[in-house]
Amino acid sequence: MAKYRKILVAIDLSEEAKQVLATAVDLRQVHNAELLVVHIVEPVSTAYGGGYMMELDKSQDELNTAAKERLTTYANEFNVEANQQIVAVGHPDAEIHRLAEEHNIDLIVIGSHGRRGLQRFILGSTANSVMQSATCDVLAVRVK
Repeated sequence: MAKYRKILVAIDLSEEAKQVLATAVDLRQVHNAELLVVHIVEPVSTAYGGGYMMELDKSQDELNTAAKERLTTYANEFNVEANQQIVAVGHPDAEIHRLAEEHNIDLIVIGSHGRRGLQRFILGSTANSVMQSATCDVLAVRVK
């Protein structure tokens, strides 16, 4: 197995995310690596189709704040320091790639629900997209 020095784990803040984070923490210990925990918040304008007349900035700020609080709760449970936690706004696959490049990541750990066929086509797959175009190793952790 390759020696990993910097690991990025991308989580979606669901209960299943704990499985993914636990795997990344184990890898951090095995490789004595730095661990970066990331959550990507999709832009409100994308989530709502961009056509609604509402206070998008306020809504985005509220989503970001809630995500930061939840990410902190998860990260604290696994002893991940505050300076190793990132909440970013954007499209998840693109932001994961950007952060991986920016932080010279050796391994990306991401959860996968194992969707197949038409379900994957309709719902999309962040894990699949990350795996297809990553410039480093990617570990997809199957979550239930």
